[in-house]
Formats: sequence, structure tokens, C-alpha cells
Amino acid sequence: MAAAPVRPHVLMMSEITADGKLTLKKGASSKILMKYMAHETEILLHETRAAYDAIMVGANTIRIDNSFLTVRLVPGKSPLRVIPCSMADIPLDANVLGPDAPTLIAVSEKAPKDRVEAIRAKGVNVAVAGKDHVELSLLMQILHDKYGVKKLMIEGGPTLNWHMLHDKLVDEIRLIHLPFIVGGSDTPSLVGGMHINTEDEMIRLNLKKYYMCGSNLVSEFDVLYS
Repeated sequence: MAAAPVRPHVLMMSEITADGKLTLKKGASSKILMKYMAHETEILLHETRAAYDAIMVGANTIRIDNSFLTVRLVPGKSPLRVIPCSMADIPLDANVLGPDAPTLIAVSEKAPKDRVEAIRAKGVNVAVAGKDHVELSLLMQILHDKYGVKKLMIEGGPTLNWHMLHDKLVDEIRLIHLPFIVGGSDTPSLVGGMHINTEDEMIRLNLKKYYMCGSNLVSEFDVLYS
């Protein structure tokens, strides 16, 4: 049997409300809720970024939040910023394309060449990781083999979170719990994607740690794949 490709160890980290939501409503920035995190929890987030080789979010999160994804509140080096964007249609004025930290945009073979060249002209690396769309398992292998990424954290939205979990690429989950309920049947939650049909398809977790960080409860889980 062939050995499985080596990939980075992956931590999914996110803030969520008591009802598991990431934002106030569909299309709203997660920064609105993040401003209610305790300062100690903000420190934890930036300490985690500083401890990892790379950080990944989806292109839609960049379009909505326009985050910098850098280390700012603690000493340390900002990680490589990784954005899967199959058609290379990330806004060219996005903060992650700036000089604050190195960035890698992952595209598919179908990405228009003019868009790819426009991204490269910003001084940003581009990697082709799939034919029709970015294949996350291939991207993980590229990150490990070509960029030396041993530890990757994702601060993704529900779509990226779903695909990473569905492809069995997440090892740990760390959640920052915010004491709010926002509701909404279409409000983005931690994991989106396709509905499951049976309990056998549930992704199982093992709670390994929980603690207060300032006024926020933080829970940590190992992801268990059958």
C-alpha cells in the first residue's frame, strides 16, 4: 500500500456564538463579533498565529472581511498567508496581497492567465493545485513539500471548514465561545457544506481541554476520523 502524502498538522480556530454562528447574518463580516472577544482571547489568537507556519482562509472570507492575517498583538513572525481561490478572482486591493507578510494564492488550471499575472505582479506567489478547482489535499502537499509548512491554522468560513473536514485534513479544533445568540436559518455557522444523511457521517470529536481566557470559554478538540 502506498504511503499517504505528508501534510501539515492542521488546527481549525474560530470564534462562535452560543448557537454556533460566525457572523450576525449572511454576508456580514466576522469582525463585528470578534470585537466582543476578551483582550486575553485576542492575545491567544495572535499567539497561535505566531506559533504556526501558515494561516489559511477562503477567498470569500477575504472578500467580506479583508483581513490582514498578521501577528500584531504579540512578538513573533507573521505566518505565510494561504488563500485558495480557484479562478484567481481575489480583489487586487485585498490586504493579504500587501507587503505585511508573505502570501500564497492557490488557483486551478482554469484560472485566467491575466488574473494570475496580476496577482504575481503584486509580489505574491501563486500555486496551481488542481484542474477545475483547488484540491485541498494537493494544496496541503504543496505547502508541506515546497513551502516547508509543518503547522497550518485555518480561520476559515463555513465552506472552507467543511471541505477541510470532509477531506479529513483537520487534526484539531479550537473554539472561542462568545456569549451571544444571533439566530438566522441562513446565518453562517462553523461548518457549512452538504447535509449528511445518517449519523454514521457525523465527524466525531474528542474534547481534550477547556478553560476560561478572560471572559471567554475556549474549548479544544481532537478530530476523530473513522
